[in-house]
Amino acid sequence: MGVTGDAPRPPRSFGEEGGRLSYGGYLRLPELLAQQRPQSEAPDELLFITVHQIYELWFKLLLHELESARDAMFAGELWRARHLFRRVHAAERVLVEQVEVLETMTPQDFLAFRSKLSPASGFQSVQFRELEFLSGLKDERYLGTFRHAGADELARLRRRLDEPTLWDAYLAALNQRGLPVSDEEIMGSLLSVARDRSSYDDLWQLAEDLLTHDETAALWRMRHVQMVERQIGTKSGTGGSTGAPYLRDRTRLHYFPLLWELRAWL
Repeated sequence: MGVTGDAPRPPRSFGEEGGRLSYGGYLRLPELLAQQRPQSEAPDELLFITVHQIYELWFKLLLHELESARDAMFAGELWRARHLFRRVHAAERVLVEQVEVLETMTPQDFLAFRSKLSPASGFQSVQFRELEFLSGLKDERYLGTFRHAGADELARLRRRLDEPTLWDAYLAALNQRGLPVSDEEIMGSLLSVARDRSSYDDLWQLAEDLLTHDETAALWRMRHVQMVERQIGTKSGTGGSTGAPYLRDRTRLHYFPLLWELRAWL
């Protein structure tokens, strides 16, 4: 008993009394904030580097969440997959809105350091290609474009080419409910899901989650190409691509073309 007759308090493990871990230590802020290293004296290069590093952090999170959503679909845990897709959609909306920050940089500001970037390019983002492969846009030809990628990065891309996609997982979820998923029968199964919501509403809502992921990715591509056109017009990309024309061609891509085609059959 204490002097006042109260029971002794249990030891504190949170707050300042804990003293085991600081905010900066947990987030590794000294290391993180040391990674922005401009190659010129141009004032806006810090903005350019920071925004693109933030993109890569979001890509890392999206890969983690989409992998988990895929695995949940394979496991028949559609409620969990839907929960994860809500988080994915929220993060992807941030990606779209983040373009506006880059657009505060004028073409003159960008040209002050653009030559320092060559031959670096967003085209070389390994994580972005992982997201595309995981979502269903697999293209082995991209492996030849990552000449500067390390062995671990190339191994990740090859793994993504070999592993199941989000669409594969959705087909597994359909099959678990007794719906056929062969090439000849898949549209019929999708129509059954769409027309019998009382039996398959969870599958319909999950398909809508996939479509939102697809649509938001397309919105990001469109905003990205508009930003590029605003900054450099029709100049070639620093990585050797045609720049805006190449990016505009990719705005027409779909991760889940059958879900878009389904609308014409309803």
